[in-house]
Amino acid sequence: MSTDTGHISSTGDGSWALNDPQSQADWGYRAMHGSVSLAKELTKSYYGKSISYSYYSGCSTGGRQGLKEVQMFPEDFDGVLAGAPAWWTTHLQTWTVKVGLYNLPNNGANHIPASLFPVISAEVFRQCDAQDGLADGIISDPYGCDFYPETLLCDQSPPPANATAPYSPPYDANSSACLTGPQIDTLYHIYNDWVETNQTFVFPHLALGSEAQWSVLLDTSVTNSPNSLGTSWVANFLLSDPNWNYNNFSYSTVQLADQINPGMANADDFDLTPFYKRGGKLLHYHGLSDGLIATGSSIYFYKQVLKTMIAKGMNLDDWYRFFLVPGMQHCANSVNDAPWYFAGANQPFELGSSVYSVPGFSDPKHDILLALMAWTEEDRAPDSIIATKFANDSVEAPVIRQRPLCPFPTQARYVGLGNEDDAESWECRALY
Repeated sequence: MSTDTGHISSTGDGSWALNDPQSQADWGYRAMHGSVSLAKELTKSYYGKSISYSYYSGCSTGGRQGLKEVQMFPEDFDGVLAGAPAWWTTHLQTWTVKVGLYNLPNNGANHIPASLFPVISAEVFRQCDAQDGLADGIISDPYGCDFYPETLLCDQSPPPANATAPYSPPYDANSSACLTGPQIDTLYHIYNDWVETNQTFVFPHLALGSEAQWSVLLDTSVTNSPNSLGTSWVANFLLSDPNWNYNNFSYSTVQLADQINPGMANADDFDLTPFYKRGGKLLHYHGLSDGLIATGSSIYFYKQVLKTMIAKGMNLDDWYRFFLVPGMQHCANSVNDAPWYFAGANQPFELGSSVYSVPGFSDPKHDILLALMAWTEEDRAPDSIIATKFANDSVEAPVIRQRPLCPFPTQARYVGLGNEDDAESWECRALY
């Protein structure tokens, strides 16, 4: 089953929620649970018996909805597949405003134009690609890269007499391939966690390697404002003021959001004991090049659940596994031909309206939904998921890369022999 959660709107338009707490609650949790309950009744009535297993698959808001089901209605699903979940609504939506403000005003010295995003990306890959042990155009461990952004600084001094172009560093303050001091400061904001007074953690940063998708949240050139995914939520869900001005944004906005939690949308109950005790299985994934929802938010969620459940004597590997996807952007697609396809939520539609599973590899090793089913019904836990990259993202084209995705915190490492584009040439290793 699927649901529109009680409203129809375009992306970034939250006007339907204005002064309507019931619609907010439908979106936050109620419509999904109600739809699932009704779907089960209809199925039982049609087939004359209850279903044997029920599964959930969703990404982004869909990922949040899956985690919300696990927390509030653990009996709804036997297995849940949650991708890039927008689980921390009160912090994610306000962070979306904050990130946009980093790059405003457009005429400010701090502003980084979108034309420089590829320049930044190229330098990130130059420094970080090989730090994971293999220079292959894929940053497998952005959090392990000690990035030095000052290499991008424009140098106003004349180049050395014996220097030949292109100079390194760039010796032109007006160059389209370098950043000024204030722009470097903006870059530090983007690449560092949002932390407030008294070291209060608010939200994680965009990961190194996410630059190809920065246009969504950081290109303010057209609207001259932060992305409406953030501003519309604050105006319509939180403040019930469609005329709210983003220039009035402050940390107090986050504090108010936490106090109200519009629609009870936050999926922030880290005690998943009821889901664990009923035998539920949870697979969770997030792209490391996600430019819409910071990948670190999923890492933070996993660690919070880990701390909560370990204290209760419940080992996560028995029922909850989390996979990071090097090079994958928000829910689907990738940079530099990184393998990203594993039949996650919404992914088949990226390859064609008639595509399902993983063409040519329809098995639990390559299809994460089949892996969830095998784990739930046959107790075959996935030690890895093989991601696939079809040439030009066409199932009619050959496969150009496959690579294993590893349960966090292990990482895929090249064994040193064989074709680096073959999954068999990689293994999951613990780093600690």
